[in-house]
Amino acid sequence: MAGSWDGSHDTGSQSDESHQFDKLHIEPLYDAFVCPLTKQVMHDPVTLENGQTFEREAIEKWFKECRENGRKLACPLTQKELRSAELKPSIALRNTIEEWTARNEAAQLDMARRSLNLGSSESDIVQALRYIQHICQKSRINKHVVRNAALIPMIVEMLKSGSRRVRCKALDTLRIAVEEDEDVKEIIAEGDTVRTIVKFLSHEQSKEREEAVSLLYELSKSEALSEKIGSVNGAILILVGMSSSKSENVLTVEKAERTLENLESCENNVRQMAANGRLQPLLTQLLEGSQETKLSMASFLGELALNNDIKVLVARRVGSALINLMKSGSIPSREAALRALNQISSEASAKVLVDADILPPLVKDLFTVGANQLPMRLKEVSATILAHIVNSGIDFDGIPVGPDHRTLVSEDIIHNLLHLISNTGPAIECKLLQVLVGLTSSPATVLSVVAAIKSSGAIISLVQFIEAPQRDLRLASVKLLQNLSPHMDQELADALRGTVGQLGSLMRVVTENLDITEEQAAAAGLLAELPERDLGLTRQMLDDGAFQQIIYRVRRIRQGEIRGIRFVTPYLEGLVRILARITFILPDEPGAIQLCREHNVTALFIELLQSNGLDNVQVVSAMALENLSRESRNLTRLPELPPPGICASIFPCFSKQPTITGLCQLHRGTCSLKETFCLLEGQAVEKLVALLDHTNDKVVEAALAAISTLLEDGVDIEQGVAILCEVEGIKPIFNVLMEKRTDSLRRWAVWAVERLLRTEDIAYEVSGDPNVSTALVDAFQHADYRTRQIAERALKHVDKIPNFSGIFPNMG
Repeated sequence: MAGSWDGSHDTGSQSDESHQFDKLHIEPLYDAFVCPLTKQVMHDPVTLENGQTFEREAIEKWFKECRENGRKLACPLTQKELRSAELKPSIALRNTIEEWTARNEAAQLDMARRSLNLGSSESDIVQALRYIQHICQKSRINKHVVRNAALIPMIVEMLKSGSRRVRCKALDTLRIAVEEDEDVKEIIAEGDTVRTIVKFLSHEQSKEREEAVSLLYELSKSEALSEKIGSVNGAILILVGMSSSKSENVLTVEKAERTLENLESCENNVRQMAANGRLQPLLTQLLEGSQETKLSMASFLGELALNNDIKVLVARRVGSALINLMKSGSIPSREAALRALNQISSEASAKVLVDADILPPLVKDLFTVGANQLPMRLKEVSATILAHIVNSGIDFDGIPVGPDHRTLVSEDIIHNLLHLISNTGPAIECKLLQVLVGLTSSPATVLSVVAAIKSSGAIISLVQFIEAPQRDLRLASVKLLQNLSPHMDQELADALRGTVGQLGSLMRVVTENLDITEEQAAAAGLLAELPERDLGLTRQMLDDGAFQQIIYRVRRIRQGEIRGIRFVTPYLEGLVRILARITFILPDEPGAIQLCREHNVTALFIELLQSNGLDNVQVVSAMALENLSRESRNLTRLPELPPPGICASIFPCFSKQPTITGLCQLHRGTCSLKETFCLLEGQAVEKLVALLDHTNDKVVEAALAAISTLLEDGVDIEQGVAILCEVEGIKPIFNVLMEKRTDSLRRWAVWAVERLLRTEDIAYEVSGDPNVSTALVDAFQHADYRTRQIAERALKHVDKIPNFSGIFPNMG
């Protein structure tokens, strides 16, 4: 066989190959078979009046040129004029040529058959495949010849060749063979041929991918084969990837896209496309398909996991259709629609769905009882959708959900939600609590929810969920109570004290493991929001050993030994606020003093002052240090002087006061950071002064309040001023006054400045600073009554107001 084909001929154009195969004959070629004009074997020979024979098409073209050029009709060979342009079909010659051609093609086809085995040379196989392409393109009848000769399976076998050139040519040959031929497609559909073709889509060589996708495009025109292509694992995934590829050539991308369009005829393929990110066909069928198809597509949409951007797009396209389906009477339709809406509902898509009027039917489904009520499992889905939507931050106060302009935060709606929460199972309770979490997270709606909860007396019931065994339910409950606590702190404190075990349960959540979870952060936040001066609550926590656990956790976080970066900030803030509670009961609770001593709580709060970036931690730490410092003067041990001797008692002039060293210059007694909480230890004053330059007004105010304990009555104010001078704290206090940041901060600054100006040297130096005087005058003119009094005294210290003036009564 090797010498039978013109093996030297390599790839060329299709016309070149056709011409080559037309010249390749097994039987001798007779001159009578060849047209003198085309020099090719004739297909439709005709004879002129002079007996010369030509290809019909060629001689007709010759006659036409003669007429167009104004020449007389003449024979192309003899150039003699013809009397007539009549063409007589040469039937006998045509039949002879056809028989000769058939014998040659059969012989050549047999040669091709013998070449189509994996043992043949690459060039022989490629030439055989070219010949099969050639005869298939000549006529549809030849495709039947190829099929009947059982060549299709042999071509498929060539896909296993180790030669890329052979594989590409085999794919291309199959494409030509299946074009507009259902019979050949049926052969391809048998066995694993389709799977083999699909595998070529993931080959490294772009040419093989291109040939494979072109073949699949032709096959996908058959509905039966569309289903089979889709059934091959990974086929649709790869095609979807190719259709959106930036690296494939344009032809391959286009063929992949058109193949996918053909595959859309099968519903299962549409579902696979949706699962692989090509949602448009599914959405189209959901909108335009039959009722059965809509139900099927909605059901599948309810199983898909979508990102937020896709959820928004899907909500815009089919949100209204799904809502209409949800409102239909059929439970299967309502279920399919609800599950689909559940998948596409999110904070991102909430506005789209709300604009599509999803809220009224959702609320109706939740509250309807009787013949038309939803099963509880579907009410849970409704509650989940509602929870997704309300957590979006939309102002629901103005969006009607029922008659009489009722909204989600209308009192009766909240009462109905609370009733459902108390009378359903854990799963739906969790979702309904999440709805309330969303509504209480918005400043626009929280007060309406608080009012409804107060009027229903439901706070006790809500607190009980803290002990629920289901983590999600506990989390939703704690987050809700945390949102309510700024508005119902005392009610919550009373409920926690009055309910056995709830406070302990919260503490167990806060300290249950080393990984910081959202639930722990929320529980810490809830405890932190409870009234800080509620003595009973703090004592209960003290008796339960809660503060020791808090101290342990705070120190572990500071040392980097506790994991959970995502929630560490709110968790630490909550822990520090809880711990600070102990400093509010120091005057009334010896046990609190003992705990602060044992665990050196003052040092811990000083360390926390340096929590850069955690403003709330710094604020609370400074407040706690203010309380601890104020208690110092009650804890300082004054020195005990030895009794005078006999001579000294008789002759006082001979007595000499003993000198005692090591006393605190501020409290005039024995002090320490650990035992008496004195801020002169541990560089506390320096760190507080450093915070006066903070950009957060609340941090500055808390730091200034703590510093002011050095200047209060009951301590040596002159020494307090001296301490501030040592740490260069005087100027920062005056700067706070001059910056006029907030009314509250100005009150503290005016108070501190007045105390500083009692020192003559400072008063003398400041009297020449117009900025300080201006700030004091401004406070004297515009501040509240008490601050104006203090500003008046400060101005007297710098001689800006005469001492005999009495604008304000002397308040001491």
